[in-house]
Amino acid sequence: MNNTATQSMTQTADTQINSNAKKEVIKKEVLKTNMPADQKFYDFYLDEHQNMACRRLHFAGSSFGLLGLAKSVKTRSPKPLLKGIAAGYACAWVGHFFFEKNKPASFKFPLKSFASDFRMYGDVVRGNLSLKDRKFDKAR
Repeated sequence: MNNTATQSMTQTADTQINSNAKKEVIKKEVLKTNMPADQKFYDFYLDEHQNMACRRLHFAGSSFGLLGLAKSVKTRSPKPLLKGIAAGYACAWVGHFFFEKNKPASFKFPLKSFASDFRMYGDVVRGNLSLKDRKFDKAR
């Protein structure tokens, strides 16, 4: 094969790689702009939980809520569930008022916040969100 043919093949391969890279960039931009509303809210929710003490308190509060639910099912009584919910929200609100220094999203968006809290809890359990340092977060 001569030098011109080799250069032509190299240029064609480079053009194909650049074209694929451009397509991937465009695809990512489209996905960002057409993001589902749930993901947009969850991103907002994570922005409201940057402080590690607040995240830890949320995790503890959600754990109290789940323990209350389990005990409530076991005893067939609503009292443990109510206590778990109260303890959960108390932990979360302390985290927001004293550490994060913002207003809890549950005041404006109670259902979305409740769902996002358990999504955040799951991300922590799976290792996608850190309770030590935000630099270890993988959820975004």
